[in-house]
Amino acid sequence: MLDNMPRGTICIEDIEIGMKRSLTKVVTDLDIELFAQVSTDHNPVHLDDDYARDTIFEGRIAHGMLTAGLISAVIGEQLPGHGTVYLGQNLRFMAPVRPGDMVEAVVEVQSIDPAKRRVTMATHCSVDGKVVLKGEATVLAPSRKFD
Repeated sequence: MLDNMPRGTICIEDIEIGMKRSLTKVVTDLDIELFAQVSTDHNPVHLDDDYARDTIFEGRIAHGMLTAGLISAVIGEQLPGHGTVYLGQNLRFMAPVRPGDMVEAVVEVQSIDPAKRRVTMATHCSVDGKVVLKGEATVLAPSRKFD
């Protein structure tokens, strides 16, 4: 279940430094299985309880890029929203996400280049208040001038 802010579009003309949006989602076994199918990443640390128990994680974990995908959802659905084009994203994985974890993905506007329609945002995901992933995204925001 997703707990979302309203979806839509915030055009470059209306974006302000400090704007923030987020979503929360429980990562399920099905999410992990479907991500493995779509990505073709069938690493047993994600899919096999017995195998994963003997790793440094001591149990199954979600794919890091599945967690990162939640940032993409906030950017593509909320801030800036529909019509946004991803230009870049850097990520640092800080801790694992496990099946059943409630992940909060947050983006916050750090800088704006209105002439180029570029927005740079701090991004992070957390579980129970602990940051599990952090980074920075640069996007091309939609504009009313190009509608």
